[in-house]
Amino acid sequence: MKILILFAAMSVVTFGGCDNKSTEKQSESKSATGGIINMENLQKATFGSGCFWCTEAIFERLNGVIKVESGYSGGKVENPSYEEVCTGKTGHAEVTQITYDPSIITYDELLEVFWKTHDPTTLNRQGNDVGPQYRSVIFYHNDEQKQLAEKYKSELDKSGAWDNPIVTEISPLTNYFPAENYHQDYYNNNLNQGYCAFVIAPKLEKFKKVFKDKLKK
Repeated sequence: MKILILFAAMSVVTFGGCDNKSTEKQSESKSATGGIINMENLQKATFGSGCFWCTEAIFERLNGVIKVESGYSGGKVENPSYEEVCTGKTGHAEVTQITYDPSIITYDELLEVFWKTHDPTTLNRQGNDVGPQYRSVIFYHNDEQKQLAEKYKSELDKSGAWDNPIVTEISPLTNYFPAENYHQDYYNNNLNQGYCAFVIAPKLEKFKKVFKDKLKK
């Protein structure tokens, strides 16, 4: 569990105003690179790859990602609390729901980041975080996402990229509940906290080196 390793180093690599000038459509916004984003064309992806503090910190740094929200999915309890999910008995996984602009970053690219920033071969655990809430999982939003996820998983398994078979769950998104407010943007708000400093920070540094061409400016 997280609380057991708050001070231990761990490295996981696989990683408007209302004036007359404000007449532009509210469906448009500027991207990190200054381009215009059509808010109506945004799509969502939902991934679980261990602690959602880690996953959130990674995906929110990608250019084309508009929002990342930590939450719970895949369980049987309505609106579960963090404490309930941590028991491992609700069936939920810690996930991040990613809102992104497919004209800037594609679902394929998000999948690449997903696969390469955690270990998809360990069942119900990532590093020292153990339990079904930390399982590797893709909750797809449509048939296209399902097909891409299954194809990518199959190709990776055949490639021998990992010594052990991939155990990542691929399931439809049937429920999703946002996590408590204090979990949102957790890493950026708690840089000096033990888990952030010794677990997330080293993982982020490796992620930035591998995906430097996809990062926000």
